[in-house]
Amino acid sequence: MAEVFQAIGAATALSSTNVFNSKRVLFSYRRSVSERKTSVCTLRSDGSLFSGLSSRGRKAEPLTAVATKTESSTASVASKPGHELLLYEALREGLEEEMEKDPTVCVIGEDVGHYGGSYKVTKGLAKKYGDLRVLDTPIAENSFTGMAIGAAMTGLRPIIEGMNMGFLLLAFNQISNNCGMLHYTSGGQFTIPAVIRGPGGVGRQLGPEHSQCLESYFLAIPGIQMVACSTPYNAKGLMKAAIRSENPVILFEHVLLYNLKERIPDEEYVLNLEEAEMVRPGKQVTILTYSRMRHSVLLAAKTLVNKGYDPEIIDIRSLKPFDLYTIGNSVKKTRRVLIVEECMQTGGIGASLAAAIYKNFFYELDDAIVCLSSKDVPTGYAGSLEEWTLVQEADIVTAVEDFFKPKELRRNSGS
Repeated sequence: MAEVFQAIGAATALSSTNVFNSKRVLFSYRRSVSERKTSVCTLRSDGSLFSGLSSRGRKAEPLTAVATKTESSTASVASKPGHELLLYEALREGLEEEMEKDPTVCVIGEDVGHYGGSYKVTKGLAKKYGDLRVLDTPIAENSFTGMAIGAAMTGLRPIIEGMNMGFLLLAFNQISNNCGMLHYTSGGQFTIPAVIRGPGGVGRQLGPEHSQCLESYFLAIPGIQMVACSTPYNAKGLMKAAIRSENPVILFEHVLLYNLKERIPDEEYVLNLEEAEMVRPGKQVTILTYSRMRHSVLLAAKTLVNKGYDPEIIDIRSLKPFDLYTIGNSVKKTRRVLIVEECMQTGGIGASLAAAIYKNFFYELDDAIVCLSSKDVPTGYAGSLEEWTLVQEADIVTAVEDFFKPKELRRNSGS
């Protein structure tokens, strides 16, 4: 195992334009993360969003941005500075920028090398940086995850790609007992600057083993940070922030969002790993969501706005820890909370988020928190069963409308 670590370090030195100094490995790249705040819409060059979020068998309608009170409908996206990228390309751009700057950054996982990753996030990196800095591994998640954690202990900054987040359950022991705890159990002698990333969520008729939202599985691990990207802009910014962090970070990507397109800045930017994003300001109800469900909420918000409602939409983005500052300010303003997630209802992210809101802002609420989650069943292969399992736009509209009905006429009971 020691020989493998030495080989990775040697390849890192040879494949980077920077000079590798083993004496500076642990200290050279302790960089702070920018606290830039942002509120962006996910746009194509024609002003529409990704259209592949509708149920199977239906024609996907354009997912247009929800108008805010300050938005100009005549603004031309194509005239704005920056460049357009798909979400997977934004992830790769962020990863490549960090690999170029920092010779300790390396990638490890199944098919990450010359194949370019199962969703092409690492395409071309092996040719540029070499086979050991972008290391293809056998199908052995527990082994290569443990090896990457050991590499992080020696001063490298590994990015571990799980071909599917469900496969990383095979490495749960390494992620929990090693990755999350070694900084504490070593008395601070080791930091574990590792990123664990890969596709998850409910795909398009991929069956139960490939359509799982496993965020809550990792939520209880001490020492781990968790973020979920939902647009190309925040995908790149969160990737760069995760790589620079001295903590182990799990970056959740949704399998159906990889082809989402957006214009992002040409200049470098890094997002805050612990900050939520205000997507749409509003006054009547706070809708908290993340990942793919952000776009379902935006679709539902179009209907709600047309009906005269004024929802505030927040992409919580940071799954651990929650940004209770942004969330709390919104709760104090609207006094109603709707949580929309793709995670399971029992023990999901929504359940933990609701508990945190009740604990910190109970007396600011005028209504019980409503949480719309996936059904507690394996995701069916059949398209109709898959659709039934997930939260739909109509469910979101109904839940918001219920807040303003007499309690005896409501469909939701607060769970």
